[in-house]
Amino acid sequence: MNQKNASRQPGWDKKFTPKQGQYLAFIHGYTRINRQAPAEADMRRFFQVTPPTVHQMVLTLERAGFILREPGVARSIKLIIHPEDLPMLK
Repeated sequence: MNQKNASRQPGWDKKFTPKQGQYLAFIHGYTRINRQAPAEADMRRFFQVTPPTVHQMVLTLERAGFILREPGVARSIKLIIHPEDLPMLK
């Protein structure tokens, strides 16, 4: 295993759907630009979906091992997949 792959976190080798990829790309981009993770409200506005839709996606991403978060802590989402594995945000 080369050095680049050795540094990857759990979840990097898992497959995500195109929609999940867009959420992951948004989380990554938002965090880089704003120096803090997005709130679910930020994702809701960007994707123009309902609050339950965003919440379900966050739970799905967490269960799949793509993100970590601290329940009850605002803006605590952290990607645990390598940014190079993310699609371009559309």
